[in-house]
Amino acid sequence: MAQTELIMKRISIIAASFLLCFSVSAQEYHWKHVEMDGTRTGCTAPSKDNVAETVGTFKGGRYIAPDGKTYGRRSIVTRTARVVLDAQPSMARVKDVIGRSTAAMEAEYPESALSNWFIDLLMARTEELAGKKVDVGIGNFGGIRIDMPEGDIILDDMLSMFPFKNQLAYVEHTGRQIRKILEGMAEDRFQVLGGVRVVAEGGKLVSAEIGGEPIDDDKVYGLATISFLLTGGDGLSLAEDALSVTLFENEDIIDAVLAHVNAETAAGRPIEYQADGRVIIKDLKKK
Repeated sequence: MAQTELIMKRISIIAASFLLCFSVSAQEYHWKHVEMDGTRTGCTAPSKDNVAETVGTFKGGRYIAPDGKTYGRRSIVTRTARVVLDAQPSMARVKDVIGRSTAAMEAEYPESALSNWFIDLLMARTEELAGKKVDVGIGNFGGIRIDMPEGDIILDDMLSMFPFKNQLAYVEHTGRQIRKILEGMAEDRFQVLGGVRVVAEGGKLVSAEIGGEPIDDDKVYGLATISFLLTGGDGLSLAEDALSVTLFENEDIIDAVLAHVNAETAAGRPIEYQADGRVIIKDLKKK
């Protein structure tokens, strides 16, 4: 009996250690966009049509890098190159050019061209799905993982920018509840906003308008958001005290984004947007 208890105790310790390591790893995980500058082997980011020139080739089992250096069969460089080259055929689709951007855009706080573009297109798509007017949009900065490039936009740019499986949602709130949500953001941190103009100072909401008019506490407004923010994501619980919530389970963020980009490209229009002063924090200190 004592031996059994000892074994179980050791198992518990091992399991706890594993969970602790997993937790720490999850907290430290982050995304980083790094340019391939070719300093080691001459390798740069390949398109679907220039793999040999950018990643290299194999000859007789040896790897020939783009800079002309040759590596033996057992070299770690050779083994790594094999994995990368073998993956290229299946990656060809995500390298398709699907649009064009007139300028690079970053998701800068408290608002930016990229974050405004994102939430405004989500509002438009949610209004189509719901068949009801959308007055306000709330997204999250953390859901935009990389910047918009200038020039050609490939499918992988969009997939990397919005990688999370979050569905669109339509929520009905009174103006009073929306004001409460915005006041909470003013105290902490604003997220991506659409349809509103807010001014904050000293952690307080100074003013808030929807559609160019002061918020009417008794009016019912339509809110477009995502599933992640309904029940606690990024500190927001947008389904709380809602008059109604409609979740579009078959419409992820990326579905709405790609539909918009494809439509703009088909119409001959580039992707371009702007910051418009929808979020003003008077005492914000720029780094």
